Amino acid sequence: MGMGQLILNDVRKTIKGRCVLNGISLTIDSGKVYGFKGANGSGKTMLFRAIAGLVRIDSGTIDVFGKRLGRDLSFPDSIGLTIENVGFWPHLAGAECLETLRHIKNTAPKSSVKNAMIRMGLDPNDTRKYSAYSLGMKQKLAIAQAIMETPELLVLDEPNAGLDGASIDRLRSILLEEKARGALVLVSSHEGELLNDVCDSVIHITDGTVSSIH
Repeated sequence: MGMGQLILNDVRKTIKGRCVLNGISLTIDSGKVYGFKGANGSGKTMLFRAIAGLVRIDSGTIDVFGKRLGRDLSFPDSIGLTIENVGFWPHLAGAECLETLRHIKNTAPKSSVKNAMIRMGLDPNDTRKYSAYSLGMKQKLAIAQAIMETPELLVLDEPNAGLDGASIDRLRSILLEEKARGALVLVSSHEGELLNDVCDSVIHITDGTVSSIH
């Protein structure tokens, strides 16, 4: 996979009179993991939503691998995403949920569902309904959903919320594997240790602006 870039130029968004993204400019390269830190309400989730095409920005530009959001495309072509509450079908088992999603694009092989679940430590043959899943299992399924189609852009918002130590270790391995595959990985976390372990850069967001990059 060729090197691609995500380029944000002076991205701004105001919601209900509050400036939530206040002139963010970043150039981010494929084959790296970028961590995003910031207090709740700092704008990092809104930034991820904008990159995913889930909200339209008021001004500025977001270019994903040479295509401009809102002009050339509505959503990035190849994106895996966990943001806030990923909605699954409560009456389906985990594998059935992923299989249903896989059919939408129909680009990933059938084996991708099983592989993604195993990578996250879930049993693909578990017949329990999603509604019976624990918080940690729901989070694992959300991550499995994000990685199953081998996306070029992987955006994970607080992926370690609700995960136990062993699952966080799995997540850490997955982030490094996705990076090695050439994906561009964005991950936000309150957990500094996770970010320090896997990230090439950690970007601090404060009041909708980039306050520092380490």
